[in-house]
Parts: sequence; C-alpha cells; structure tokens
Amino acid sequence: MSLPERGRLFRAFPRREFLVVAAALLLGGCTVRPLYMAEPTSPGGAPTGMAATLSSISVKPVTTRMAQEVRNQLVFLLNRGGAEPAQPAYYMTLVVSEAVQATATTQISNVANVPTADTLTLTGTYTLIDAKTNKPVLTGKRTVMSSFDVPQQEYAAIRAQANAQSRAARELAQFLQLAVAQDLAHHATK
Repeated sequence: MSLPERGRLFRAFPRREFLVVAAALLLGGCTVRPLYMAEPTSPGGAPTGMAATLSSISVKPVTTRMAQEVRNQLVFLLNRGGAEPAQPAYYMTLVVSEAVQATATTQISNVANVPTADTLTLTGTYTLIDAKTNKPVLTGKRTVMSSFDVPQQEYAAIRAQANAQSRAARELAQFLQLAVAQDLAHHATK
C-alpha cells in the first residue's frame, strides 16, 4: 500500500462518519413503534394504548360451531384472558365460513379415488362497529388454510379433521386480532 492510497483512505472516514450520523438522524425521525408498546397510564390510572383499545371490543354471538370456536379464541386474545367489557367501545360482527378440499388422492379403481390428504380453509369476515354512533369503523377478511391427513380408519379421519379445525380456528383468531389492531392503529392516525 503506497502512501497516497493511505491518504485517500483516511480522507474517506470523515465522509463515512457524516453519512452514519445523517442516517441515524433520519432513522431517529421515524414514527415506527411496536403495535403493543406499553404506554403510560392515563391520569385516572386506566391503561392506554392498543391493548386497552382491543380489550374494549365485544364480539357479538355467532351461530356455527366453527365460528364459535374462532369467537372464543378471539375473545380470549382481545381481553388477554379476561371477560368481555361491560361497556364496550366497539362491537365486532364475525362471519366464519369453512371449506374442505381433497388435496391428495389414491386411485382404488378405474372410477373411484380415495382422499389421503385434505385442506381445510377457514375464512373470517369481520366488521367493527362504533358503540356510540352504531356506524361501521372498519371491515376486513382473513383466510387460514390447514392441511391434514385422511387415514382409512373412520375415527382417525374424523379426529384429524377436528384437530385441523381447532388449529385453524386458533390461527384465524390470531390473524383477526392482529388485523383489527393494525386497522385500529391506522384508523387512529387519520
């Protein structure tokens, strides 16, 4: 390494340092923050932030077994294991649809196939309604797919589908909770 090259190397450091400081200042101005960030309590001692907003949502009763399973998981997630609010700020209507489709089959004759694997698709459509104005605040739709084996034994096949339904209901409730939190955070900044 010759002497002039060393000089260029040392002259480049102040420019690099300047770029690092400038990048740090630009990133410091970002408003990105965690969705569930713990925020200080209000003067009355009530918690503020997204967790408090989510716990002020009451999910309306549903009619199907799968919708009930999703609703139960969602209520648990929204209220962090507690009961639904007595005076909610929002009401949520929830519609869950279910479809099962064969994804793999075994041919047993020239005219018949037997499924060996299925895919369960759960779709949850929600509408969040403001309790004061009774007007929709936001709507959304999330879909979850859960695959399961279909063995030849009838009980094992029924049990596999029930396990896939429970797994999909848990995942759909988590997706719905996150979607509502993101939509409410976006709605609050408008």
